[in-house]
Amino acid sequence: MFAAHVTVTILASVFTGIAAVTYLIGHDYPKAQADMKRVPRSWLPLLGMALAAGSVGLLAGFAVPLLGTLAAAGLVLYFLGALAAHLRVGSRQLVGWAVFFSTSVAALVVNLSYHY
Repeated sequence: MFAAHVTVTILASVFTGIAAVTYLIGHDYPKAQADMKRVPRSWLPLLGMALAAGSVGLLAGFAVPLLGTLAAAGLVLYFLGALAAHLRVGSRQLVGWAVFFSTSVAALVVNLSYHY
């Protein structure tokens, strides 16, 4: 179980960390996604910081398990919000969302299974 916990947590942290960087550096992809979902571009730095906090929180969970659990739960909620944004505008391009959501859920499940 330890190997699964480490692998899934690091994978989820890397995925969300990369997404956070794209939001924070002003890459064109998050801008296009925000425009498509009718989310103000002024929210992108805040969304990037939320992703970065989740990514760092997952890694901090190796030292303080509660932080990892809370970070994973926060990421699950973040991506549920992303799903709502997709559905609100009728977008059915959910493959990327599904990858991020699945890894966040997996991180939460292995964290809870390993520590509690």
